[in-house]
Amino acid sequence: MKSFRFGVVAGHARDLTSWTAQAERIEKLGFDTLLATDPVGTADPFVLLGAAAAVTLDLTVGTFVLADPFRTPEALGWQVQTLHRQTRGRFELGLGVGRPGAEEHAKALGREFPSPGERITRMAATIAHLKRDADRPRLMLAGGGPKMLALAAQEADTVTFTWAPTTGETEAQSIVDRFRDLAGPRLPEIELGLNLMAVGTEPSPMIARWAGVDVPELAAAGAVTVLPEDPAAAAEKLLGWRERWGISYVTINSGYAEPFAAIADETRKAGG
Repeated sequence: MKSFRFGVVAGHARDLTSWTAQAERIEKLGFDTLLATDPVGTADPFVLLGAAAAVTLDLTVGTFVLADPFRTPEALGWQVQTLHRQTRGRFELGLGVGRPGAEEHAKALGREFPSPGERITRMAATIAHLKRDADRPRLMLAGGGPKMLALAAQEADTVTFTWAPTTGETEAQSIVDRFRDLAGPRLPEIELGLNLMAVGTEPSPMIARWAGVDVPELAAAGAVTVLPEDPAAAAEKLLGWRERWGISYVTINSGYAEPFAAIADETRKAGG
């Protein structure tokens, strides 16, 4: 059974001073990773992650997740290897096919944004290019669909399940079981992860706009994307999910860093 890791996903950077202060705060709160979206607002995540690594000592920095269509495999490989070597292994690469609405940013970069199936095929080629170098960062793939899960089962060091906001435990069990079957003998090598939406039951207009349902309704329905605010109750859930599903890497957006830090601490004390 793998030990827990806990991380924060940051998608906003007003300026470099506030970004590096956030990185220092995340490390002091005891998190294992600080992950950047792609882009971070309008900024390049590689620039910001390099700055975060420079002001921290042990914090691992990474992407959640890079959109493969934004870069050529060669350009991405250069950036990845630079951060991997300059941070002495404190960088992890999260890679994906691009979230809905990413077409405009791809267009601004002069890049194509083909169909989902073609993007997965192209990403597989990117992964093959990156894996030519034996000295490489850990690769995290995020997905919930059959094709992404199949690719993750073959290639990922970490897979983060990106299930729908309203996913309950029964549906989550089905997705995890499907992935286990796909991974086969590779399963013990793969770290399984979950990206949470919220902690507690307070309404969040931003989450409601994005998900079409607000936090109180998700919590009341028992969605696996929301944890109780009470650290002991939340830790009990996380320990149970690790026992049932093998999930040991848990992340959340930066707006919930403080309450999630208390949950992470309680989980470690309880045997995580």
